[in-house]
Amino acid sequence: MPLPWGCVAAGRITCRGGSRTAPTQLTMTIDEKVWKTLAELGVTDAAGVEALFAEVRAAMDHERSSLISSGAANAAAREQRCKALRDRWLSRKNGLLSSIDEQWLKKASRELKPTVGRQFNELRSFAARFEAEKLAEDMFGRAVASEESFTPNPQQQVWQDDQQKRVAAEMARGTSEEFPVQAAPDLTLPGNHRPLGSLHPVTQMQREIEEIFLNLGFRIETGPEIESVYYNFDALNIPESHPSRDDWDTLYIDSKTVLRTHTSPVQIRSMEKYGAPLYIIIPGKCYRHDNPDASHSPMFHQIEGLAIASDITFADLKGTLDFFAKKLFGERIRTRFQPSFFPFTEPSGEVSISCIFCAGVGCRVCKESGWIEVMGCGMVHPQVLSNGGIDPEKYTGWAFGLGIDRFAMMKYDINDIQLFFQSDVRFLEQF
Repeated sequence: MPLPWGCVAAGRITCRGGSRTAPTQLTMTIDEKVWKTLAELGVTDAAGVEALFAEVRAAMDHERSSLISSGAANAAAREQRCKALRDRWLSRKNGLLSSIDEQWLKKASRELKPTVGRQFNELRSFAARFEAEKLAEDMFGRAVASEESFTPNPQQQVWQDDQQKRVAAEMARGTSEEFPVQAAPDLTLPGNHRPLGSLHPVTQMQREIEEIFLNLGFRIETGPEIESVYYNFDALNIPESHPSRDDWDTLYIDSKTVLRTHTSPVQIRSMEKYGAPLYIIIPGKCYRHDNPDASHSPMFHQIEGLAIASDITFADLKGTLDFFAKKLFGERIRTRFQPSFFPFTEPSGEVSISCIFCAGVGCRVCKESGWIEVMGCGMVHPQVLSNGGIDPEKYTGWAFGLGIDRFAMMKYDINDIQLFFQSDVRFLEQF
């Protein structure tokens, strides 16, 4: 390619705005020039810089046009060729633009650096057309246009005529150097179908539990996952000496704010908001300072239930949870209540169900006991009712809490809780 500046005379090249020493190889290619500094190329003024970058743009445009016009046998070949051209110019390590940045811009003299920087920014904008996706799109568009030019239909002809008129008008105004005509869309081609996914197993389990309690007249309440110490501990009658308030059990944001360790704070917020009577379930994410293993995760899903009204007793709690267990796991499931302790309920209990794997006979899962502990429950402590603005002399209530992840592990026979959070499609597509 001839040099675009001046003429050669007595070993020097005369340019507009100045002169420079002629390079030893007048037929040097772009690939050779980008690995030399401007000083080595003999460029000493702004006009020489502009001419050099114009030569680069011309080379880029020529290679791009050659690629698009040559086409490809199939989509794989088209993608491979587009990637090769993209990497030749835009690769971070060995791309020609990276070399221009290193050799021309960073090593330019103080006088030339503003001009080189401006030209390099324009070149990078120009190079956006060299992204592999854009090249493949242009190649495909040309191929479609070539095929359809032999069998035009009225809609395509009108579209192409509009494109040609637009290009002619733009070229007449001189607002651009190139206006590629886009390929007319083929309206007869089938649409792009996205593969259908499915609900996450934890979401499926949560909705199944919610459906049971919604049919019993409960409603769903939610609350913030970043919670105050008051709502997470104090209002629930959890004293400062309780182990759950230690740093190694709770994730503190600051001394007054935590990532909630349970969904129980929403119980207090709902009491304050609605008063009594109240029938709610509270699903959501919870956070604790647990090391991840097959049965523990620092983030897990919990659902709690709360019922407050006059004359509610522990018998109502037992009947509700027995009905819930049978609806979820089958009518043959039996429930067992054992005494326990929680600061926010009195009396408190733990609920076990007959093993769903061995029907209560005894197996490895239930440790030969025939029972699996599934949740905690109890009558709401009078102090908690008072903290929620409800008179404990007039109203009583019960509450329960269970882990949605653990219920999903039981129902779907999953032995590692970490599988829920790894986003492995091979696992998730089984549900």
